[in-house]
Amino acid sequence: MQPIPNTPPSYRSRVRGTLFGLALGDALAAKTEFLSVAKILERWPPAGPREPEGDPALVTDDTQMALAVGEALVACASSGSIHPSHATAELVKAFVAWFKSPDNCRAPGRTCLLACKGLDRGKPWLEATVAGSKGCGANMRVAPAAFAPRQLRAGLSQLQAALTHGHPTGLAASDLTSFAIAELVAGCPPRSLPARLIEYARTQATTYHEAWLGALWRRQAAPNGEGFIRIGWDECLGALARLQQALEDPRPDLDPCLATGDGWIAEEALASGLHCFLLHPDDPLQALRRAAVTRGDSDSIACLTGAFAGALHGEAAWPEAWTARVEYRDRLDALAESLVGLAA
Repeated sequence: MQPIPNTPPSYRSRVRGTLFGLALGDALAAKTEFLSVAKILERWPPAGPREPEGDPALVTDDTQMALAVGEALVACASSGSIHPSHATAELVKAFVAWFKSPDNCRAPGRTCLLACKGLDRGKPWLEATVAGSKGCGANMRVAPAAFAPRQLRAGLSQLQAALTHGHPTGLAASDLTSFAIAELVAGCPPRSLPARLIEYARTQATTYHEAWLGALWRRQAAPNGEGFIRIGWDECLGALARLQQALEDPRPDLDPCLATGDGWIAEEALASGLHCFLLHPDDPLQALRRAAVTRGDSDSIACLTGAFAGALHGEAAWPEAWTARVEYRDRLDALAESLVGLAA
């Protein structure tokens, strides 16, 4: 167990903890994705991988796209304002750069590739997005948006999802993910987090951020924006209810995916990432290892688990020997410092 200081971490430490937790979860579980629990335990006996492998410890498209979101946010802020049209332009630029990068070779999701291909060809994002997709690619990358100014966080979180995943559940799950990180950074006790998320989901159930999302709702069979977004919040509320039920009788020995889903879709990735974190709220390394030994989308689940644990405990959650060799360390360092600056 990694020693955790008794004093509350600083805001800077929590930002760094979130970003490095995301990347370390990704690196730890990169090789367990697509494997059954039995196969994972066979390859990494007796309990699964204990630390990220390699120097550098390679990550997947999850971390690459989280960096893209964060760097787009910083680019907006550096120009003096963050507003929907500017954020859209910077996010599109960052996503297309990721799409065209030679490092985009880490089994990226089909939805992200298809949407980014359209963006690269100059399609307006409302046409390029995959309207029916609520894959976890929408919320595994949203963590940096948690550090945007509070009044912009929800719109920005949903927009970055909507550029590729046009289903309302992808938007709602992304919003909930960034909200959860922000709540933990602010000191929300882990045991209170599910109830806070449910309360937030209920208050947001009919809020359609038209300034950020435009006419996205017309891509679905919905009567209006409010009816469109409610679909997503209702599905997320169902996932959070399953999470609460699982935590009433916690079973750290069982694959969390059995209770909260395999994580290939957005609301299940959120619920299973929270599940792994809340099974071991005071032991970040064990939470990360639990997330890596899952039958579903293990790296995305572990990304979210690491972001939640890092937001709560700060950078002290992660061994220096891990953070020193994780891929993109320099970019993660630079992004963390820039995000801290947004709060200044």
